[in-house]
Amino acid sequence: MAEFLVKLADERGRLAQQVERGYSESEVRERFVQQGYLVYWVKPRGLFVGGKLQIRGRKVKQSQFVIFNQQFLTLIKAGLPILNSLDLLIKKQKDRNLQALLQNIRDRVKGGESLSDAFGAQHAFPKIYTTTLMAGEKSGNMEEVLSRYIAFQRLALTFKKKLAVSLVYPALLVAVVLCMLIFLVTYVVPQFAKLFENLNAQLPAITVFMLAVGTNAQRYAPFVAVASVLLFLFFWRWKNTDSGAERIDAAVLKLPLLGGIWLKYQVANFSRMLSTLLTGGLPLVPSLETAGASMGSRQILNSVAVATDRVREGQTLSKSLDERKIFPDLAVEMIEVGESTGALPAMLNSVAEFYEEDVQTALGAAMALIEPVILIVMAVVVGGILISLYLPIFTLGSNIH
Repeated sequence: MAEFLVKLADERGRLAQQVERGYSESEVRERFVQQGYLVYWVKPRGLFVGGKLQIRGRKVKQSQFVIFNQQFLTLIKAGLPILNSLDLLIKKQKDRNLQALLQNIRDRVKGGESLSDAFGAQHAFPKIYTTTLMAGEKSGNMEEVLSRYIAFQRLALTFKKKLAVSLVYPALLVAVVLCMLIFLVTYVVPQFAKLFENLNAQLPAITVFMLAVGTNAQRYAPFVAVASVLLFLFFWRWKNTDSGAERIDAAVLKLPLLGGIWLKYQVANFSRMLSTLLTGGLPLVPSLETAGASMGSRQILNSVAVATDRVREGQTLSKSLDERKIFPDLAVEMIEVGESTGALPAMLNSVAEFYEEDVQTALGAAMALIEPVILIVMAVVVGGILISLYLPIFTLGSNIH
C-alpha cells in the first residue's frame, strides 16, 4: 500500500491537503468522493510532487515503539486514564519526533477522538497497531490486545535483527568491492596512463583497453554521478506507482535463490499479523484487509485483496488464497486445517514460526554461497585490472635483461 498526497474540499468549501494510504490513485480518489468530498487531485507521495520537494515525516523506530507500548500498558494496568498515561509518557519521552506525535495524539483524544483514530491520523504508526487499538476499544479489553501486540512486535523485532545480522557481512563485502573498483578505475588506472604515455612503449591490447576505461571514467565521472542521482530519483518515484511496484516485486520473486526467501518472509509476516488481529477479537475480513495492506510484496498484497473479496462472499480463506497460486502449498494446507478445526489463529502462528525458521535456514545457506562468489568475482576483477596494468612493466623489465 502506497502513500498519496490528496487535495480536497468539504461541503463548506474548506480546502485541505493530507497524506492518505491506498492501493492506487483511483482507489483513494473514489474513497473520498464517496465520503462527499470534492477531490482536486491525488498524487503519489514521492521525493518530488508538483515540482516541490516533499519531506516525509520520520517513522517511529520499532524498538522505541515497543518500549512506549510496554510503558503505556503498565500505566493502563495500574488504573491510570489514557490522557494521564499519555501526559506521563510525553514528559519522559526523549525522542523529539515521537514526543511531538504523542502530543498531537493527546490533544486529539482530549478533543473527543478515539485513541485508534488519533494514532491513525499521524501516518507514522503501523496500520496493524491502529486496528489493534480499535479492536480493544470495541471489545473493552485494551490491556489484552496491547499485550498481544507487544508480543507480536517482540517476535517481529527479534526476527528482523537475526536477518540483519545475516546480511551485515555480505553488505560490507559488496561495499568494499565497489569502493575498491571505483578507486582503481578512477584514480590508479589514470596514473598508470600518464606513466605509460611518458615511456612511449608498445602496450598489450588488454592494457590499452583498461587505460581507455580509466581515463574515460575519470573524465566523465561527474556526469555519471549526476545521471546516477537522476536515475535513482526516477526509480524511487516509479517504484511508488502501481505498475512500478508490481514489476519490481515480480522481478524479485523470480530471482533464483532470493525470490523464494522473500516470498517465505512475506508469508511469515502475513501469518503473524493475521493471527495477532484474529486473537484480538477482530473479524476475519477486517483482519485480512489490515494484514494484507501491511505487506511489502505487491504480489501478496494484491492476492490478499482478491482473497478478502472472496472471503466476504462466503468462500473459505484457504481456497481463496489457493486460487491466486502465490502462497506456498504447505501454508495453504495448514490454513485449511486451522479453518476446519476452528483453530485458525493458532495454526497461523504455526505457519509463521515454520516459515521464519525456514527463512533463517535458507538465508544462511544463501549467504554461505554468495560470500565465496563475491570474493571470487573481486579476485578476478581486481586481479585482472592489476595484471593489465603491470604487464607492460614486466615486459619492459624482460627486454632490459
